[in-house]
Amino acid sequence: MAVFVALGAFLMTLAGGWTAQRVTDRRHLVLGLAGGLMLGVVGLDLLPEALHAADREIFGVPAALLLFVAGFLLAHLVERTLAGRQAAHGGAEHTHRAPEVGLTAAAAMVGHSAMDGVAIGAAFQVGGGMGTSVALAVIAHDFADGFNTFTLTSLYGNARRRAIGMLVADACAPLVGALSTAFFHIPEPVLGGYLGLFGGVLLYLAAAEILPEAHHEHPARSTLLCTVAGAAFIWLVVGISGG
Repeated sequence: MAVFVALGAFLMTLAGGWTAQRVTDRRHLVLGLAGGLMLGVVGLDLLPEALHAADREIFGVPAALLLFVAGFLLAHLVERTLAGRQAAHGGAEHTHRAPEVGLTAAAAMVGHSAMDGVAIGAAFQVGGGMGTSVALAVIAHDFADGFNTFTLTSLYGNARRRAIGMLVADACAPLVGALSTAFFHIPEPVLGGYLGLFGGVLLYLAAAEILPEAHHEHPARSTLLCTVAGAAFIWLVVGISGG
């Protein structure tokens, strides 16, 4: 049953990536929407789940929040290092975005989708009702995952075939994750720490890269509305799935 439900996540992820490809003539709107979706995923989905799962504190601060900050700083460090290396080898200033950053971010999305599959499998082990609730949340936000995976890979100058390859990997990841629950179990604190770290990476990419790019050439009200709509969509998904 868990694998069957994961097929729904597979299809929704592909649908999100397909949508991102089809609206390239409205790139600023795509980026604005992607930024809002990522902001919503981080603030309304990943962080609450991370705080719930990794409930221990380190020197008075929740471990999940420390890892969240670490993820933000890690993304900044990796991007600056790769961009500096590219500039040292003659990269033009206006093409400072290193393709490796996009691939790394997309790979993190794939890892997150695999954890979604693990969550589906684990929930169905608890019971059918729990499994259905988790599956609804995963399938609903996997559209956003596919959308963001293709957008992130393309934004950093990767070829279309690479973006499609990462999209397919992201779509397959929930299936792999659901299957894996038959063989091992990820401790909840470890999962919470991972979600916190990944949330920090996503927030950096949304706030420092995607949203500034969306408003750079088209600082239109419609772009801002797309960002708000993206965050509101994730709020709706979280609300429907019961948090």
